[in-house]
Amino acid sequence: MTTSQLLIDELRSRRQTIAFCESLTAGLAAATLADVPGASDVLVGGLVTYSAELKISLAHVSEELIEREGVVSAAVAREMARGARRACGSDWAVSLTGVAGPADQDGVPAGTVWIGLAGPKWTASSKAAELLDAGSGRYALVPGAPVPVRVLSGHRNEVRRRAVEAALLGALSGVREQS
Repeated sequence: MTTSQLLIDELRSRRQTIAFCESLTAGLAAATLADVPGASDVLVGGLVTYSAELKISLAHVSEELIEREGVVSAAVAREMARGARRACGSDWAVSLTGVAGPADQDGVPAGTVWIGLAGPKWTASSKAAELLDAGSGRYALVPGAPVPVRVLSGHRNEVRRRAVEAALLGALSGVREQS
């Protein structure tokens, strides 16, 4: 059974809904969930906020937070999820923000992806590479960082697909934990 089907089944059994706020995946996570028959029972919609401006205007992420933390950060991922949950009126919302590549962006290595999850009781964020098996990631050097950081491996579209799988796994885990 796919992660998408498991997530739909978990949400359906709880009579809960989900929405997405996507940057680097540009709607791929919502589309992946929608590929499963019955997704309409739980999927209410989502926001594609590829630009910082749309993160601010649609997901209500503060401009100050983006300036301080950068768009590819744990804090922005959490706020994107909170904003999507409010905007879409869902029980849960998942956000994805990161750098798909091929090049680094503003000193952030390609493959760096943050997943945000907002639910009825809490909001959290995780690095996508930490939600998947070891074969889905690699280590990257970041200027000024004392140790290499774990990021998703692969070319641009592989990073995007892996980010979606990490987001769906993270959402499934979160929904199951909050029973």
